[in-house]
Amino acid sequence: MSAVFLREAVILSIQWCVVQSSSTQLTKLLSPLSAPLRHRRNFCTHLYTPLCKTNMGPTSSREVTQLVCQESDLQDGQMKEVEIEQNKILLVRNEGKFSAVSGLCTHYGAPLIKGALVGNRVRCPWHGACFNTTTGDIEEFPGLDCLHSYKVKVDCGKVYVTASKQKTTKRVKEMSSREPGVCHTVLLIGGGPASLQCAETLRQNKYGGRIIMVIKDEKLPIDKTKLSKAMNIEIEKILLRPSDFLQKHDIEVWTEKDVVSVNTEGKVVTFSDGTTQPYDQLLVSTGARARALQVPGAEMENVKLLESYKDAAGIYQMSVGNKVVIVGTSFIGMEVAAYLSDKAASVAVVGKSEFPYQLSLGPDIGKMTMKMLEEKNVKFYMNSGVAEMRGENGRVKEVVLQNGDVLQADVVISGIGVIPNSDFLKGSAVEVDSRNAVVVDKFMRTNIPDVFAAGDVVSFPLALREDKMVQIGHWQLAQAHGRVAALNMLKKQTEINSVPYFWTVLLGKSIRYTDHRTLDGCSCHRTSICLGDSWKGPIHWVS
Repeated sequence: MSAVFLREAVILSIQWCVVQSSSTQLTKLLSPLSAPLRHRRNFCTHLYTPLCKTNMGPTSSREVTQLVCQESDLQDGQMKEVEIEQNKILLVRNEGKFSAVSGLCTHYGAPLIKGALVGNRVRCPWHGACFNTTTGDIEEFPGLDCLHSYKVKVDCGKVYVTASKQKTTKRVKEMSSREPGVCHTVLLIGGGPASLQCAETLRQNKYGGRIIMVIKDEKLPIDKTKLSKAMNIEIEKILLRPSDFLQKHDIEVWTEKDVVSVNTEGKVVTFSDGTTQPYDQLLVSTGARARALQVPGAEMENVKLLESYKDAAGIYQMSVGNKVVIVGTSFIGMEVAAYLSDKAASVAVVGKSEFPYQLSLGPDIGKMTMKMLEEKNVKFYMNSGVAEMRGENGRVKEVVLQNGDVLQADVVISGIGVIPNSDFLKGSAVEVDSRNAVVVDKFMRTNIPDVFAAGDVVSFPLALREDKMVQIGHWQLAQAHGRVAALNMLKKQTEINSVPYFWTVLLGKSIRYTDHRTLDGCSCHRTSICLGDSWKGPIHWVS
């Protein structure tokens, strides 16, 4: 150690002792200077290290502060995963400043270190959720919860992070409850992500009125994206929120309630059991239902649609060890085929196009996924459709294709598209388009004041496509719709500007794409597709 460094260390330490007003410390500090040089070296080394740590500030007994890296280890735009008390933490450097947030996505626990960092936002590598790396707030969906943020201190070129000693993975935004005396009701029709996100956004923004969520199903809101990917999953694993959470924040949930009409002039909703419910503001987020096959024999009992948790569990039980025929080669049909490929006695897939996903993702991805499933003994019958189904005692035994092929079947699953659930709006003044989708503007408002709509049931202007009206059935967009609707209910003018993002999983491989693909005559809008385990590969990009 040089004499200059020794002198600077002593001067700095003397200054610290003077500030602390400790003559005893000052005496102890100066006494080693008369010692031999090798002792002075050891003294100065130990002296200088505590000097850096004294600026960290107080740490509670429930927290721990840990040195995680050198300041020079990270450059702007870089991130690093560190671990403190079993908590995985993402350390980020942006514009010369360090920040730290939880290292696992709050949606399904993906390691954010494998995601994409742009500015102060990190995007999940699995399903595309975006988080602010300074606050930890979720800024793009899917997912409901935020990341924890942690204190970061840079001292003497070293980076320290202070974290809880308890293992923590996610943070729920602060939410209010119903306030006594507030006579205002928001009625949410539908139990999907749009309704739930709307309810939570209202409470996060201090809405003190009554919130009622009306669900046709018998279950609380669940992650329906899992139903075709893991058909025998336990209900507890896919509940979006448990009942005690909803009760805590005064979000009423009415299950098994079917809406039959809406009187927008009187602001009253009527249910199938004859009861009514008035509202001040209404959200229509009823989603879409599976399109049924329109061929002879389609009414038989082992011809199934996948719409609910009960449907998924029933299809799984019927399929194990039996012959399965799946009609449709888009997302639901292909996911079910992949899941049942090693559980059913045989799986046959019928599609009208040359390859799966041809209209949505294009022939290249279709050909690739078809080959993946064929390697698992899934048989494809393409360029054909179902002509009729034959059976005995009300149960299908054979599926006859338009080209004359006959397939043996113990269960038939239809995945040929969806229809917006807007029938109950017939006779009301709410505008729907030719495909029965509810028409909304960029604020998720319908043509009727105080009536909003969100999710798969709507046609909305897509900013990415110069406000072209589109209907997109993506989980991520439904959540974004719900958030925007809630903010505009509260007169906090907000436009929908999210980029559509979708994912599917086949045999452990993920396909993710952004943008929106539609057909305009012979031209297609560009679609970006990623096939792999993370954004970092292996990846195949197709436009």
